[in-house]
Amino acid sequence: MADRVAQLQADGIVKRVIQKAQGPLPEFRDGTKATFHYRTLLSQGEGQDRLLDDSRTHDKPMELIIGKKFKLPVWETVLCTMREGEQAEFLCDTKHVLLYPMVSKSLRNIAAGKDPLEGQRHCCGIAQMHEHHSLGYPDLDALQQTPQPLIFDIEMIKVEAPGSYRQDPWAMTDEEKLQAVPLIHEEGNELYRQGKVHEAAAKYYDAIACLKNLQMKEQPGSPDWIELDQKITPLLLNYCQCKLRSQEYYEVLDHCSSILNKYEDNVKAYFKRGKAHAAVWNAAEAQADFAKVLALDPTLEPVVAKELHSLETRLRQKDSEDKVRFRGIFSQ
Repeated sequence: MADRVAQLQADGIVKRVIQKAQGPLPEFRDGTKATFHYRTLLSQGEGQDRLLDDSRTHDKPMELIIGKKFKLPVWETVLCTMREGEQAEFLCDTKHVLLYPMVSKSLRNIAAGKDPLEGQRHCCGIAQMHEHHSLGYPDLDALQQTPQPLIFDIEMIKVEAPGSYRQDPWAMTDEEKLQAVPLIHEEGNELYRQGKVHEAAAKYYDAIACLKNLQMKEQPGSPDWIELDQKITPLLLNYCQCKLRSQEYYEVLDHCSSILNKYEDNVKAYFKRGKAHAAVWNAAEAQADFAKVLALDPTLEPVVAKELHSLETRLRQKDSEDKVRFRGIFSQ
Protein backbone atom coordinates (compact mmCIF):
# COMPACT_ATOMS: atom_id res chain seq x y z
CA MET A 1 0.00 0.00 0.00
CA ALA A 2 2.86 2.39 0.83
CA ASP A 3 4.24 1.74 -2.66
CA ARG A 4 0.92 2.81 -4.20
CA VAL A 5 0.84 6.03 -2.20
CA ALA A 6 4.42 6.77 -3.26
CA GLN A 7 3.49 6.15 -6.89
CA LEU A 8 0.57 8.56 -6.53
CA GLN A 9 2.83 11.27 -5.11
CA ALA A 10 5.35 10.78 -7.88
CA ASP A 11 2.54 11.32 -10.38
CA GLY A 12 1.21 14.48 -8.75
CA ILE A 13 -1.51 13.00 -6.50
CA VAL A 14 -1.34 13.45 -2.72
CA LYS A 15 -3.53 11.16 -0.60
CA ARG A 16 -4.66 12.04 2.94
CA VAL A 17 -6.69 9.42 4.82
CA ILE A 18 -9.56 10.91 6.80
CA GLN A 19 -11.16 7.67 8.03
CA LYS A 20 -9.29 4.39 8.00
CA ALA A 21 -10.92 1.05 7.12
CA GLN A 22 -10.09 -2.51 8.11
CA GLY A 23 -9.51 -5.54 5.93
CA PRO A 24 -7.44 -6.23 2.83
CA LEU A 25 -7.29 -3.89 -0.14
CA PRO A 26 -9.69 -5.16 -2.88
CA GLU A 27 -8.12 -6.58 -6.03
CA PHE A 28 -9.84 -4.09 -8.38
CA ARG A 29 -9.72 -6.30 -11.47
CA ASP A 30 -11.30 -4.96 -14.66
CA GLY A 31 -15.06 -5.10 -14.20
CA THR A 32 -14.93 -4.36 -10.45
CA LYS A 33 -17.68 -1.93 -9.44
CA ALA A 34 -16.88 0.85 -6.96
CA THR A 35 -19.75 2.72 -5.29
CA PHE A 36 -18.72 5.92 -3.54
CA HIS A 37 -19.66 9.44 -2.49
CA TYR A 38 -17.45 12.30 -3.57
CA ARG A 39 -16.95 15.99 -3.01
CA THR A 40 -14.94 18.06 -5.46
CA LEU A 41 -13.18 21.16 -4.20
CA LEU A 42 -11.05 23.84 -5.83
CA SER A 43 -7.67 23.82 -4.11
CA GLN A 44 -7.15 27.42 -2.98
CA GLY A 45 -4.85 27.10 0.01
CA GLU A 46 -5.33 26.23 3.67
CA GLY A 47 -8.94 26.75 4.71
CA GLN A 48 -9.85 28.36 1.38
CA ASP A 49 -10.96 25.31 -0.63
CA ARG A 50 -14.23 25.95 -2.49
CA LEU A 51 -16.88 23.26 -3.07
CA LEU A 52 -17.79 22.47 -6.68
CA ASP A 53 -19.80 19.24 -6.45
CA ASP A 54 -21.18 16.96 -3.75
CA SER A 55 -22.72 13.60 -4.68
CA ARG A 56 -24.67 13.55 -1.42
CA THR A 57 -27.02 16.16 -2.88
CA HIS A 58 -28.04 13.62 -5.57
CA ASP A 59 -30.45 10.70 -5.32
CA LYS A 60 -27.70 8.08 -5.15
CA PRO A 61 -23.91 7.75 -4.89
CA MET A 62 -21.53 7.55 -7.83
CA GLU A 63 -20.80 4.18 -9.41
CA LEU A 64 -17.73 3.43 -11.53
CA ILE A 65 -16.63 0.19 -13.16
CA ILE A 66 -12.88 -0.35 -13.30
CA GLY A 67 -11.50 -0.80 -16.81
CA LYS A 68 -14.42 0.88 -18.62
CA LYS A 69 -12.30 3.93 -19.56
CA PHE A 70 -14.18 6.52 -17.54
CA LYS A 71 -13.57 10.03 -18.90
CA LEU A 72 -11.70 11.02 -15.74
CA PRO A 73 -8.97 8.35 -15.41
CA VAL A 74 -7.64 9.81 -12.16
CA TRP A 75 -10.79 8.65 -10.34
CA GLU A 76 -10.07 5.05 -11.29
CA THR A 77 -6.46 5.54 -10.17
CA VAL A 78 -7.32 6.83 -6.70
CA LEU A 79 -10.23 4.44 -6.10
CA CYS A 80 -7.91 1.49 -6.56
CA THR A 81 -6.04 2.58 -3.40
CA MET A 82 -9.15 2.47 -1.16
CA ARG A 83 -10.91 -0.07 1.07
CA GLU A 84 -14.64 -0.30 1.78
CA GLY A 85 -15.55 2.22 4.48
CA GLU A 86 -12.44 4.33 3.92
CA GLN A 87 -12.62 8.10 3.41
CA ALA A 88 -9.71 10.01 1.92
CA GLU A 89 -8.80 13.25 0.19
CA PHE A 90 -6.78 13.31 -3.00
CA LEU A 91 -5.10 16.53 -4.12
CA CYS A 92 -4.60 16.12 -7.88
CA ASP A 93 -2.34 18.20 -10.13
CA THR A 94 -3.97 20.12 -12.95
CA LYS A 95 -2.84 17.60 -15.57
CA HIS A 96 -5.15 14.97 -14.06
CA VAL A 97 -8.32 17.08 -13.99
CA LEU A 98 -8.43 18.91 -17.34
CA LEU A 99 -11.60 17.01 -18.31
CA TYR A 100 -13.38 17.50 -14.99
CA PRO A 101 -15.61 20.36 -16.24
CA MET A 102 -17.08 18.10 -18.96
CA VAL A 103 -17.48 15.19 -16.53
CA SER A 104 -19.10 17.41 -13.92
CA LYS A 105 -21.54 18.79 -16.49
CA SER A 106 -22.66 15.26 -17.40
CA LEU A 107 -23.06 14.27 -13.75
CA ARG A 108 -25.03 17.43 -12.98
CA ASN A 109 -27.28 16.78 -15.97
CA ILE A 110 -27.93 13.25 -14.73
CA ALA A 111 -28.81 14.57 -11.26
CA ALA A 112 -31.22 17.06 -12.85
CA GLY A 113 -32.92 14.36 -14.93
CA LYS A 114 -31.42 15.57 -18.20
CA ASP A 115 -29.57 13.73 -20.94
CA PRO A 116 -25.96 13.34 -19.67
CA LEU A 117 -24.72 13.69 -23.27
CA GLU A 118 -26.69 16.88 -23.91
CA GLY A 119 -24.73 19.21 -26.17
CA GLN A 120 -21.97 16.71 -26.88
CA ARG A 121 -21.01 15.21 -30.20
CA HIS A 122 -18.84 12.29 -31.16
CA CYS A 123 -15.44 13.87 -30.60
CA CYS A 124 -12.77 13.71 -27.95
CA GLY A 125 -13.16 15.54 -24.65
CA ILE A 126 -10.42 18.11 -25.36
CA ALA A 127 -12.06 19.00 -28.68
CA GLN A 128 -15.40 19.38 -26.90
CA MET A 129 -13.83 21.74 -24.38
CA HIS A 130 -12.49 24.02 -27.09
CA GLU A 131 -15.58 23.74 -29.26
CA HIS A 132 -18.12 24.96 -26.70
CA HIS A 133 -17.97 28.48 -25.32
CA SER A 134 -20.08 27.59 -22.29
CA LEU A 135 -20.95 24.42 -20.39
CA GLY A 136 -24.03 26.06 -18.92
CA TYR A 137 -22.51 26.38 -15.44
CA PRO A 138 -20.44 29.51 -14.61
CA ASP A 139 -18.17 27.71 -12.12
CA LEU A 140 -17.35 25.00 -14.67
CA ASP A 141 -16.77 27.61 -17.38
CA ALA A 142 -14.28 29.36 -15.10
CA LEU A 143 -12.50 26.08 -14.34
CA GLN A 144 -12.41 25.19 -18.04
CA GLN A 145 -10.87 28.55 -18.92
CA THR A 146 -8.37 28.45 -16.05
CA PRO A 147 -7.58 24.82 -15.10
CA GLN A 148 -6.22 24.29 -11.60
CA PRO A 149 -5.62 21.49 -9.08
CA LEU A 150 -8.67 19.84 -7.53
CA ILE A 151 -9.30 17.96 -4.32
CA PHE A 152 -11.52 14.86 -4.39
CA ASP A 153 -12.93 13.91 -0.99
CA ILE A 154 -14.05 10.29 -1.51
CA GLU A 155 -15.89 7.87 0.77
CA MET A 156 -15.79 4.30 -0.51
CA ILE A 157 -19.15 2.67 0.20
CA LYS A 158 -18.94 -0.67 -1.57
CA VAL A 159 -16.61 -2.67 -3.82
CA GLU A 160 -18.17 -5.50 -5.88
CA ALA A 161 -16.22 -8.11 -7.83
CA PRO A 162 -16.98 -8.71 -11.53
CA GLY A 163 -20.06 -10.89 -11.99
CA SER A 164 -21.45 -10.21 -8.51
CA TYR A 165 -23.71 -7.31 -9.50
CA ARG A 166 -26.16 -6.34 -12.21
CA GLN A 167 -24.46 -4.16 -14.80
CA ASP A 168 -25.60 -0.55 -15.04
CA PRO A 169 -27.21 0.52 -18.34
CA TRP A 170 -24.35 2.82 -19.39
CA ALA A 171 -21.91 -0.10 -19.22
CA MET A 172 -24.01 -2.43 -21.44
CA THR A 173 -23.59 -3.25 -25.10
CA ASP A 174 -26.27 -2.04 -27.52
CA GLU A 175 -27.89 -5.47 -27.61
CA GLU A 176 -27.84 -5.74 -23.82
CA LYS A 177 -29.52 -2.34 -23.53
CA LEU A 178 -32.39 -3.33 -25.81
CA GLN A 179 -32.91 -6.55 -23.86
CA ALA A 180 -32.72 -4.75 -20.50
CA VAL A 181 -35.21 -1.93 -21.20
CA PRO A 182 -38.44 -4.00 -20.75
CA LEU A 183 -37.06 -5.52 -17.53
CA ILE A 184 -36.05 -2.13 -16.11
CA HIS A 185 -39.44 -0.71 -17.15
CA GLU A 186 -41.28 -3.42 -15.24
CA GLU A 187 -39.04 -2.95 -12.20
CA GLY A 188 -39.98 0.73 -12.26
CA ASN A 189 -43.69 -0.16 -12.47
CA GLU A 190 -43.42 -2.50 -9.51
CA LEU A 191 -41.58 0.09 -7.41
CA TYR A 192 -44.24 2.67 -8.26
CA ARG A 193 -47.00 0.26 -7.21
CA GLN A 194 -45.18 -0.12 -3.89
CA GLY A 195 -45.17 3.65 -3.44
CA LYS A 196 -41.39 3.91 -3.93
CA VAL A 197 -41.65 6.88 -6.24
CA HIS A 198 -38.01 8.05 -6.21
CA GLU A 199 -36.72 4.53 -6.85
CA ALA A 200 -39.23 4.06 -9.67
CA ALA A 201 -38.15 7.34 -11.28
CA ALA A 202 -34.54 6.16 -11.21
CA LYS A 203 -35.52 2.94 -13.02
CA TYR A 204 -37.48 4.82 -15.69
CA TYR A 205 -34.54 7.16 -16.13
CA ASP A 206 -32.14 4.23 -16.60
CA ALA A 207 -34.39 2.75 -19.28
CA ILE A 208 -34.67 6.13 -21.02
CA ALA A 209 -30.89 6.54 -20.90
CA CYS A 210 -30.43 3.16 -22.60
CA LEU A 211 -32.73 4.12 -25.47
CA LYS A 212 -31.35 7.67 -25.73
CA ASN A 213 -27.87 6.26 -26.08
CA LEU A 214 -29.01 3.99 -28.91
CA GLN A 215 -30.99 6.82 -30.51
CA MET A 216 -27.92 9.04 -30.71
CA LYS A 217 -26.40 6.55 -33.13
CA GLU A 218 -29.30 6.91 -35.58
CA GLN A 219 -30.12 9.67 -38.03
CA PRO A 220 -32.82 11.93 -36.49
CA GLY A 221 -36.15 11.26 -38.18
CA SER A 222 -35.08 7.92 -39.62
CA PRO A 223 -37.37 4.89 -39.08
CA ASP A 224 -35.03 3.41 -36.45
CA TRP A 225 -34.76 6.77 -34.65
CA ILE A 226 -38.56 7.14 -34.61
CA GLU A 227 -39.04 3.58 -33.35
CA LEU A 228 -36.69 4.25 -30.43
CA ASP A 229 -38.39 7.59 -29.73
CA GLN A 230 -41.76 5.87 -29.52
CA LYS A 231 -40.31 3.50 -26.92
CA ILE A 232 -38.89 6.43 -24.96
CA THR A 233 -42.20 8.33 -24.78
CA PRO A 234 -44.17 6.00 -22.43
CA LEU A 235 -41.12 5.71 -20.17
CA LEU A 236 -40.81 9.50 -20.06
CA LEU A 237 -44.50 9.80 -19.19
CA ASN A 238 -44.03 7.32 -16.34
CA TYR A 239 -41.04 9.36 -15.20
CA CYS A 240 -43.22 12.50 -15.28
CA GLN A 241 -45.84 10.76 -13.15
CA CYS A 242 -43.16 10.13 -10.52
CA LYS A 243 -42.13 13.78 -10.70
CA LEU A 244 -45.76 14.84 -10.22
CA ARG A 245 -45.89 12.72 -7.07
CA SER A 246 -42.60 14.30 -5.94
CA GLN A 247 -44.01 17.80 -6.63
CA GLU A 248 -41.27 18.56 -9.15
CA TYR A 249 -43.73 20.30 -11.44
CA TYR A 250 -41.44 22.34 -13.66
CA GLU A 251 -39.58 19.22 -14.77
CA VAL A 252 -42.95 17.73 -15.74
CA LEU A 253 -43.76 20.84 -17.76
CA ASP A 254 -40.46 20.60 -19.64
CA HIS A 255 -40.70 16.89 -20.45
CA CYS A 256 -44.39 16.90 -21.41
CA SER A 257 -43.86 19.92 -23.65
CA SER A 258 -40.98 18.13 -25.38
CA ILE A 259 -43.27 15.15 -26.03
CA LEU A 260 -46.07 17.36 -27.37
CA ASN A 261 -43.68 19.16 -29.70
CA LYS A 262 -43.31 15.81 -31.49
CA TYR A 263 -46.62 14.07 -30.75
CA GLU A 264 -49.44 16.62 -30.71
CA ASP A 265 -52.13 14.02 -29.97
CA ASN A 266 -50.58 12.52 -26.83
CA VAL A 267 -53.43 12.64 -24.33
CA LYS A 268 -51.34 11.57 -21.34
CA ALA A 269 -48.79 14.33 -21.96
CA TYR A 270 -51.56 16.96 -22.07
CA PHE A 271 -53.13 15.56 -18.89
CA LYS A 272 -49.88 15.45 -16.90
CA ARG A 273 -48.85 18.88 -18.14
CA GLY A 274 -52.29 20.21 -17.17
CA LYS A 275 -51.86 18.87 -13.64
CA ALA A 276 -48.40 20.44 -13.41
CA HIS A 277 -49.71 23.79 -14.66
CA ALA A 278 -52.51 23.65 -12.09
CA ALA A 279 -50.04 22.90 -9.30
CA VAL A 280 -47.98 26.02 -10.08
CA TRP A 281 -51.05 28.27 -10.48
CA ASN A 282 -50.93 28.51 -14.29
CA ALA A 283 -54.74 28.34 -14.40
CA ALA A 284 -55.26 29.35 -18.04
CA GLU A 285 -52.61 26.91 -19.28
CA ALA A 286 -54.04 24.10 -17.16
CA GLN A 287 -57.55 24.71 -18.47
CA ALA A 288 -56.26 24.74 -22.06
CA ASP A 289 -54.46 21.42 -21.58
CA PHE A 290 -57.50 19.79 -19.97
CA ALA A 291 -59.67 21.08 -22.82
CA LYS A 292 -57.27 19.41 -25.26
CA VAL A 293 -57.56 16.16 -23.29
CA LEU A 294 -61.36 16.25 -23.68
CA ALA A 295 -61.10 17.04 -27.40
CA LEU A 296 -58.83 14.03 -27.94
CA ASP A 297 -60.62 11.62 -25.60
CA PRO A 298 -64.12 12.62 -24.40
CA THR A 299 -64.34 9.48 -22.25
CA LEU A 300 -61.95 11.18 -19.78
CA GLU A 301 -64.56 13.84 -18.95
CA PRO A 302 -65.12 12.61 -15.34
CA VAL A 303 -61.38 12.66 -14.59
CA VAL A 304 -60.89 16.08 -16.19
CA ALA A 305 -63.94 17.48 -14.38
CA LYS A 306 -62.44 16.37 -11.07
CA GLU A 307 -59.13 18.12 -11.87
CA LEU A 308 -60.89 21.31 -12.96
CA HIS A 309 -63.06 21.31 -9.83
CA SER A 310 -59.96 20.90 -7.68
CA LEU A 311 -58.24 23.77 -9.51
CA GLU A 312 -61.26 26.07 -9.10
CA THR A 313 -61.51 25.24 -5.39
CA ARG A 314 -57.82 26.02 -4.86
CA LEU A 315 -58.13 29.28 -6.82
CA ARG A 316 -61.10 30.42 -4.70
CA GLN A 317 -59.25 29.50 -1.51
CA LYS A 318 -56.16 31.38 -2.66
CA ASP A 319 -58.24 34.41 -3.59
CA SER A 320 -59.84 34.44 -0.14
CA GLU A 321 -56.46 34.13 1.57
CA ASP A 322 -55.03 36.95 -0.54
CA LYS A 323 -57.94 39.24 0.36
CA VAL A 324 -57.41 38.59 4.08
CA ARG A 325 -53.68 39.19 3.71
CA PHE A 326 -54.16 42.48 1.85
CA ARG A 327 -56.76 43.72 4.36
CA GLY A 328 -54.22 43.07 7.11
CA ILE A 329 -51.51 45.01 5.25
CA PHE A 330 -53.75 48.03 4.59
CA SER A 331 -55.09 48.09 8.14
CA GLN A 332 -51.53 48.35 9.43
